[in-house]
Amino acid sequence: MSEPKIEVLFSTDEIAARNAAMAAEIHASGFDDRPLVVAVLKGGFVFAADLIRALHGAGIAPEVDFMSLSSYRAGTTSSGTVTVLRDLETDVAGRDVLLVDDILESGRTLAYAKQLLLDRGAKRVALAVLLDKPVRRVAAIEAEFVGFTSPDLFVVGYGMDMGHAYRQLPYIGHVIVSN
Repeated sequence: MSEPKIEVLFSTDEIAARNAAMAAEIHASGFDDRPLVVAVLKGGFVFAADLIRALHGAGIAPEVDFMSLSSYRAGTTSSGTVTVLRDLETDVAGRDVLLVDDILESGRTLAYAKQLLLDRGAKRVALAVLLDKPVRRVAAIEAEFVGFTSPDLFVVGYGMDMGHAYRQLPYIGHVIVSN
């Protein structure tokens, strides 16, 4: 089987500029100067790393923790039930929390995570996503900070994968399906 063709959707330079702009938006929104950034693994780690550096440039010094969630388990379609595979080590009570993920599609997983953090006593939980794909939304959730609105395409790169491949691409591309 040959490698799929991947066409650039958002370039490395576009992503870097948007990360800087989002960091400024987050700073202007009144977030604490030392919020807790919760990166959702695995897909959100590249975006979270770059956004954290951009936040530093905007005058914010975040603390960082990670959470791994799944609604897929061994399948390829969502079960509709979210499971915490790796939980936070940090207490969120009374804190501003920025929940960071690569893409907001159905919204089930991020709605679950946001409510979980609020239930644990977070003062404020805002969602920052690199890509928003509203055409796929089934849960009532919107991100406060969005990098780009994504067309309804299968995207890879910048942390997002296809069968555990292509996370390393420095841009966001979409897979061209050929028959």
